[in-house]
Amino acid sequence: MSLVTTHVLDTAAGKPASGIPVHLDHQDSGWNPVASGVTDADGRVRDLGPETLEPGVYRLIFETGAYLGPEAFFPDVTIAFRITDGTAHHHVPVLLSPFAYSTYRGS
Repeated sequence: MSLVTTHVLDTAAGKPASGIPVHLDHQDSGWNPVASGVTDADGRVRDLGPETLEPGVYRLIFETGAYLGPEAFFPDVTIAFRITDGTAHHHVPVLLSPFAYSTYRGS
């Protein structure tokens, strides 16, 4: 199982947000790509990177523009977070609507 997983829920439509490309990057001396995926029919990316990661700062970039449409207020959502335990699972969900989003560390 991936160390980092995510789940995108469309709170305006009350359903999972499928088909959103997601990228995981690591901040070293600049941002370096680690993995990428696309949300499935349940709005999840279950296989996003390796089973272990170096401690440090990472970011998830959600390409929300195509999902939200050409007038999307948020054409992408970027969430930076810190991993201190490179063997612990990190679940980073996103609650998405046309003019807002929120996130938290899930389980």
